[in-house]
Amino acid sequence: MRDGYVARWRGREYQASPDGDDVRLYQPGPGDGFAEVRPGRYVRVVPATEVDDLAYVRTTCTWQGQPFIVLAAQDGWLRVEYTGGRWPVARAMGLEVFDFGVYQGWAPAAEVADLREQRV
Repeated sequence: MRDGYVARWRGREYQASPDGDDVRLYQPGPGDGFAEVRPGRYVRVVPATEVDDLAYVRTTCTWQGQPFIVLAAQDGWLRVEYTGGRWPVARAMGLEVFDFGVYQGWAPAAEVADLREQRV
């Protein structure tokens, strides 16, 4: 499940992080110009003008007829965040209050519908 920036650079898509006039590109293995920041994580900083495309990708779904963002997946469950904005609905679904107005929970992956990535 993807939820974050992606950039297309030199014909390949990378996890990314905009940083002013630069973009940080990430990949899981070593590569030309990439420096290891921790095991399994390498970064290369390139000028934003060299990046062909920069977008935010978010995975969305519906669960029990309500709209959600998918934050993670684990063992047949999805960590979801309710985007409907209605506290009574979130409460009735048994969602946890993560922060003011932010409701999250674990949904069985088999019960989730309309799972898709959106570029925002």
